[in-house]
Amino acid sequence: MSLITLASRTAKAALSLFYPPHCASCQEATESGVHLCGECEKTIWKICAPFCQRCSQPFEGDVTQEFVCSNCTDREVHYDCAVAPYRSRGAVREFIHQFKYSEKLYLRQQLADWLAEGFEDSRIAGQKPWALVPVPLHHVRQRERGFNQAEVLARLLSKKTKVPLLNALKRIRYTTTQTRLDRADRMENLHGAFQIRQNAEVLNRHLILIDDVFTTGSTVEECSRILRKAGAASIRVLTVARG
Repeated sequence: MSLITLASRTAKAALSLFYPPHCASCQEATESGVHLCGECEKTIWKICAPFCQRCSQPFEGDVTQEFVCSNCTDREVHYDCAVAPYRSRGAVREFIHQFKYSEKLYLRQQLADWLAEGFEDSRIAGQKPWALVPVPLHHVRQRERGFNQAEVLARLLSKKTKVPLLNALKRIRYTTTQTRLDRADRMENLHGAFQIRQNAEVLNRHLILIDDVFTTGSTVEECSRILRKAGAASIRVLTVARG
Protein backbone atom coordinates (compact mmCIF):
# COMPACT_ATOMS: atom_id res chain seq x y z
CA MET A 1 0.00 0.00 0.00
CA SER A 2 1.43 3.37 -1.03
CA LEU A 3 1.78 6.25 1.41
CA ILE A 4 -0.71 8.25 -0.68
CA THR A 5 -3.34 5.50 -0.49
CA LEU A 6 -2.76 5.11 3.24
CA ALA A 7 -3.07 8.84 3.78
CA SER A 8 -6.28 8.92 1.74
CA ARG A 9 -7.85 6.10 3.75
CA THR A 10 -6.76 7.70 7.02
CA ALA A 11 -8.31 10.99 5.97
CA LYS A 12 -11.60 9.29 5.03
CA ALA A 13 -11.65 7.43 8.33
CA ALA A 14 -11.12 10.67 10.23
CA LEU A 15 -13.84 12.34 8.19
CA SER A 16 -16.29 9.54 8.99
CA LEU A 17 -15.41 9.80 12.68
CA PHE A 18 -16.21 13.49 12.89
CA TYR A 19 -18.93 13.59 10.20
CA PRO A 20 -20.68 10.19 10.32
CA PRO A 21 -21.89 9.01 6.89
CA HIS A 22 -25.62 9.57 7.04
CA CYS A 23 -28.25 11.71 5.37
CA ALA A 24 -28.61 14.99 7.25
CA SER A 25 -32.29 15.08 6.35
CA CYS A 26 -33.55 11.58 7.32
CA GLN A 27 -30.51 10.09 9.12
CA GLU A 28 -30.32 7.09 6.77
CA ALA A 29 -26.85 5.64 6.25
CA THR A 30 -24.94 6.95 3.22
CA GLU A 31 -21.50 6.60 1.73
CA SER A 32 -18.62 8.41 3.39
CA GLY A 33 -18.72 12.12 2.71
CA VAL A 34 -22.30 11.99 1.36
CA HIS A 35 -24.96 13.76 3.43
CA LEU A 36 -27.98 13.53 1.14
CA CYS A 37 -29.63 10.20 0.29
CA GLY A 38 -31.41 9.46 -2.96
CA GLU A 39 -34.91 9.55 -1.46
CA CYS A 40 -34.38 12.93 0.22
CA GLU A 41 -32.85 14.29 -2.96
CA LYS A 42 -36.26 13.73 -4.55
CA THR A 43 -37.77 16.25 -2.09
CA ILE A 44 -35.60 19.08 -3.44
CA TRP A 45 -37.70 21.65 -5.29
CA LYS A 46 -35.65 23.69 -7.74
CA ILE A 47 -37.30 26.96 -8.72
CA CYS A 48 -37.94 27.05 -12.45
CA ALA A 49 -39.95 29.39 -14.65
CA PRO A 50 -42.57 30.68 -14.42
CA PHE A 51 -41.65 32.73 -11.35
CA CYS A 52 -41.89 36.35 -10.26
CA GLN A 53 -38.91 38.33 -11.53
CA ARG A 54 -38.87 40.43 -8.37
CA CYS A 55 -39.15 37.85 -5.56
CA SER A 56 -38.72 34.46 -7.34
CA GLN A 57 -42.07 33.15 -6.07
CA PRO A 58 -42.88 30.25 -8.44
CA PHE A 59 -46.28 29.94 -10.10
CA GLU A 60 -48.07 27.10 -11.80
CA GLY A 61 -49.55 27.57 -15.22
CA ASP A 62 -48.62 28.26 -18.82
CA VAL A 63 -47.02 31.66 -18.29
CA THR A 64 -44.46 32.09 -21.07
CA GLN A 65 -43.30 35.66 -20.50
CA GLU A 66 -41.49 37.32 -17.60
CA PHE A 67 -43.76 38.90 -14.99
CA VAL A 68 -43.89 40.52 -11.55
CA CYS A 69 -46.44 39.03 -9.16
CA SER A 70 -49.27 41.08 -7.70
CA ASN A 71 -47.70 40.98 -4.25
CA CYS A 72 -44.53 42.68 -5.54
CA THR A 73 -46.41 45.09 -7.79
CA ASP A 74 -48.05 46.62 -4.73
CA ARG A 75 -44.77 46.88 -2.76
CA GLU A 76 -41.97 49.38 -2.97
CA VAL A 77 -38.64 47.70 -2.16
CA HIS A 78 -35.03 48.87 -2.26
CA TYR A 79 -33.54 45.75 -3.88
CA ASP A 80 -33.73 45.07 -7.60
CA CYS A 81 -34.67 41.43 -7.28
CA ALA A 82 -34.38 38.42 -4.97
CA VAL A 83 -32.89 35.27 -6.49
CA ALA A 84 -33.21 31.82 -4.89
CA PRO A 85 -32.38 28.54 -6.67
CA TYR A 86 -34.60 26.39 -4.41
CA ARG A 87 -37.78 26.38 -2.37
CA SER A 88 -37.37 26.00 1.38
CA ARG A 89 -38.94 22.56 1.38
CA GLY A 90 -37.87 18.99 2.11
CA ALA A 91 -34.16 18.31 2.31
CA VAL A 92 -33.17 21.90 1.50
CA ARG A 93 -35.13 23.21 4.45
CA GLU A 94 -33.75 20.46 6.70
CA PHE A 95 -30.15 21.16 5.65
CA ILE A 96 -30.57 24.85 6.43
CA HIS A 97 -32.09 24.12 9.85
CA GLN A 98 -29.45 21.52 10.74
CA PHE A 99 -26.67 23.91 9.71
CA LYS A 100 -28.16 26.95 11.39
CA TYR A 101 -29.57 25.61 14.64
CA SER A 102 -27.77 22.31 15.24
CA GLU A 103 -24.21 23.48 14.50
CA LYS A 104 -23.71 20.99 11.67
CA LEU A 105 -21.17 23.19 9.96
CA TYR A 106 -20.09 20.44 7.58
CA LEU A 107 -23.33 21.07 5.65
CA ARG A 108 -22.07 24.52 4.65
CA GLN A 109 -20.38 23.17 1.53
CA GLN A 110 -23.59 21.71 0.11
CA LEU A 111 -25.52 24.87 0.98
CA ALA A 112 -22.84 27.03 -0.66
CA ASP A 113 -23.03 24.84 -3.78
CA TRP A 114 -26.79 25.37 -3.93
CA LEU A 115 -26.32 29.09 -3.31
CA ALA A 116 -23.76 29.32 -6.13
CA GLU A 117 -26.39 28.08 -8.58
CA GLY A 118 -27.97 31.52 -8.23
CA PHE A 119 -25.09 32.90 -10.31
CA GLU A 120 -26.54 31.03 -13.28
CA ASP A 121 -29.72 33.11 -13.05
CA SER A 122 -29.99 35.72 -15.82
CA ARG A 123 -30.75 38.41 -13.22
CA ILE A 124 -27.20 37.95 -11.89
CA ALA A 125 -25.21 36.18 -14.64
CA GLY A 126 -23.25 38.54 -16.85
CA GLN A 127 -24.15 41.61 -14.82
CA LYS A 128 -21.80 44.34 -13.55
CA PRO A 129 -18.99 43.65 -11.06
CA TRP A 130 -20.41 42.80 -7.65
CA ALA A 131 -19.45 42.53 -4.01
CA LEU A 132 -21.09 40.01 -1.67
CA VAL A 133 -22.65 41.54 1.45
CA PRO A 134 -23.79 39.06 4.13
CA VAL A 135 -26.81 39.93 6.27
CA PRO A 136 -25.32 40.46 9.76
CA LEU A 137 -26.38 38.99 13.09
CA HIS A 138 -26.48 40.98 16.30
CA HIS A 139 -23.36 40.19 18.35
CA VAL A 140 -25.49 38.63 21.10
CA ARG A 141 -27.24 36.27 18.65
CA GLN A 142 -23.94 35.44 16.96
CA ARG A 143 -22.36 34.62 20.30
CA GLU A 144 -25.28 32.33 21.12
CA ARG A 145 -25.12 30.56 17.75
CA GLY A 146 -21.35 30.66 17.43
CA PHE A 147 -21.35 31.92 13.83
CA ASN A 148 -23.28 33.98 11.31
CA GLN A 149 -24.73 31.58 8.73
CA ALA A 150 -24.96 34.29 6.05
CA GLU A 151 -21.30 35.24 6.44
CA VAL A 152 -20.13 31.61 6.39
CA LEU A 153 -22.01 31.00 3.14
CA ALA A 154 -20.88 34.33 1.65
CA ARG A 155 -17.22 33.48 2.31
CA LEU A 156 -17.54 30.12 0.58
CA LEU A 157 -19.41 31.72 -2.30
CA SER A 158 -16.70 34.36 -2.62
CA LYS A 159 -14.07 31.61 -2.98
CA LYS A 160 -16.17 29.81 -5.60
CA THR A 161 -17.00 32.88 -7.70
CA LYS A 162 -14.00 35.16 -7.02
CA VAL A 163 -16.48 37.94 -6.17
CA PRO A 164 -15.12 39.91 -3.20
CA LEU A 165 -16.76 39.78 0.22
CA LEU A 166 -17.75 43.10 1.75
CA ASN A 167 -18.90 43.18 5.39
CA ALA A 168 -20.69 46.47 4.86
CA LEU A 169 -23.46 46.10 7.44
CA LYS A 170 -23.69 45.63 11.17
CA ARG A 171 -26.70 44.90 13.35
CA ILE A 172 -26.94 47.47 16.12
CA ARG A 173 -30.21 46.46 17.74
CA TYR A 174 -31.19 43.06 19.07
CA THR A 175 -34.59 42.01 17.74
CA THR A 176 -36.98 39.32 18.87
CA THR A 177 -37.50 36.29 16.67
CA GLN A 178 -39.50 37.02 13.53
CA THR A 179 -40.93 33.53 13.02
CA ARG A 180 -44.46 34.29 14.20
CA LEU A 181 -44.68 37.87 12.92
CA ASP A 182 -46.43 38.93 9.73
CA ARG A 183 -44.68 41.12 7.19
CA ALA A 184 -45.82 44.46 8.66
CA ASP A 185 -44.75 43.47 12.17
CA ARG A 186 -41.44 42.16 10.84
CA MET A 187 -40.69 45.47 9.16
CA GLU A 188 -41.52 47.39 12.34
CA ASN A 189 -39.42 44.96 14.38
CA LEU A 190 -36.40 45.51 12.10
CA HIS A 191 -36.57 49.28 11.66
CA GLY A 192 -33.31 50.82 12.82
CA ALA A 193 -31.68 47.43 13.42
CA PHE A 194 -28.90 47.87 10.84
CA GLN A 195 -26.33 50.45 9.91
CA ILE A 196 -23.38 50.80 7.54
CA ARG A 197 -20.01 49.87 9.00
CA GLN A 198 -17.47 52.64 9.28
CA ASN A 199 -15.33 52.90 6.13
CA ALA A 200 -17.51 50.42 4.21
CA GLU A 201 -17.29 51.47 0.57
CA VAL A 202 -20.71 50.94 -0.96
CA LEU A 203 -21.10 54.19 -2.91
CA ASN A 204 -21.91 53.40 -6.56
CA ARG A 205 -21.19 49.70 -6.03
CA HIS A 206 -23.30 46.83 -7.36
CA LEU A 207 -24.00 44.49 -4.47
CA ILE A 208 -25.38 41.01 -3.84
CA LEU A 209 -26.96 40.70 -0.40
CA ILE A 210 -26.49 37.15 0.94
CA ASP A 211 -28.73 35.26 3.38
CA ASP A 212 -29.88 31.68 3.84
CA VAL A 213 -33.65 31.99 3.25
CA PHE A 214 -35.97 34.60 1.74
CA THR A 215 -39.33 34.40 3.52
CA THR A 216 -41.25 37.69 3.57
CA GLY A 217 -38.20 39.69 2.47
CA SER A 218 -38.41 41.99 5.49
CA THR A 219 -34.81 41.52 6.63
CA VAL A 220 -33.21 41.95 3.21
CA GLU A 221 -35.49 44.92 2.51
CA GLU A 222 -34.30 46.77 5.62
CA CYS A 223 -30.68 45.93 4.77
CA SER A 224 -31.24 47.11 1.19
CA ARG A 225 -32.78 50.36 2.38
CA ILE A 226 -29.68 51.13 4.43
CA LEU A 227 -27.35 50.19 1.55
CA ARG A 228 -29.30 52.35 -0.89
CA LYS A 229 -29.21 55.26 1.54
CA ALA A 230 -25.41 54.88 1.60
CA GLY A 231 -25.31 55.13 -2.20
CA ALA A 232 -25.30 51.54 -3.52
CA ALA A 233 -25.92 51.53 -7.27
CA SER A 234 -27.88 48.28 -7.33
CA ILE A 235 -28.74 45.43 -5.00
CA ARG A 236 -29.59 41.84 -5.82
CA VAL A 237 -30.58 39.48 -3.02
CA LEU A 238 -29.31 35.90 -3.21
CA THR A 239 -30.42 33.15 -0.84
CA VAL A 240 -30.21 29.37 -0.88
CA ALA A 241 -33.96 29.04 -0.69
CA ARG A 242 -37.25 30.88 -0.97
CA GLY A 243 -39.88 30.29 1.67
